Amino acid sequence: MKLAGKTAVVTGAASGMGKAIATLYAQEGARVVVADINEESINAVVNEIKE
Repeated sequence: MKLAGKTAVVTGAASGMGKAIATLYAQEGARVVVADINEESINAVVNEIKE
């Protein structure tokens, strides 16, 4: 996938498909904006992606 320079918005990104998609897009070079109703869980996902 060629995602470098692209921006993706992923909702429901704290778990499941949303988390997997956010992680994959970040690995492929996209800037990823994540959102979820559970602030604690989404913060954990952000930290995982940053690593």
